[in-house]
Amino acid sequence: MPTSRGPRHKTSRRFGVDIYGTGGKSLARRLGTPPGGLQIGRRRRRSLYGENLLEKQKAKAIYGVDERPFRRYFSRAEAASGVPGENLLVYLERRLDNVVYRLGLARTRPMARQLVSHGHVTVDGRRVDIPSFLAESGQAIGLDETARQMPVVIEELAANRPVPAWLERQADGSGRVLRLPERAEIDVPVDEARIVVFYSR
Repeated sequence: MPTSRGPRHKTSRRFGVDIYGTGGKSLARRLGTPPGGLQIGRRRRRSLYGENLLEKQKAKAIYGVDERPFRRYFSRAEAASGVPGENLLVYLERRLDNVVYRLGLARTRPMARQLVSHGHVTVDGRRVDIPSFLAESGQAIGLDETARQMPVVIEELAANRPVPAWLERQADGSGRVLRLPERAEIDVPVDEARIVVFYSR
């Protein structure tokens, strides 16, 4: 599991989107400017390969997945019925750290990943500390009592962020996977078709 130790705003500026969901006026003001500045006259136009590579790297950065597991997700998505690119995003959305984030139990995916890794998340009442665990329809997702007492978690639960239709958050802060997500419900700024082209070259 990769952990980005570099400047997060710099990573977001590289892709032109708020990768980590940390936001802020500083990032919003500089999001359109790549790291190192515009460097007018020195930057080359990216090739088709470069554009496809960047899209893949963006998806990896958003979900916090390294190359080897990301490639495995793609292989499974390609073998499954349906559209490979859409299948890939569905697999990524089903990751336990992402489900915790989508349920509004954590402010960002890195925070959700930390909650899972530290053993604060349960699936159907059993502790699961593997962020890449794939949630299934009908499974109940919850936090242990230690996590519920954390100020950052209390603040996030009080914010009551909207939850996608494929999930259900309950009054006690737990949640349930109602069904698998559809592409229209996955609001990540990723062109999955470019990722398919990249791996099909």
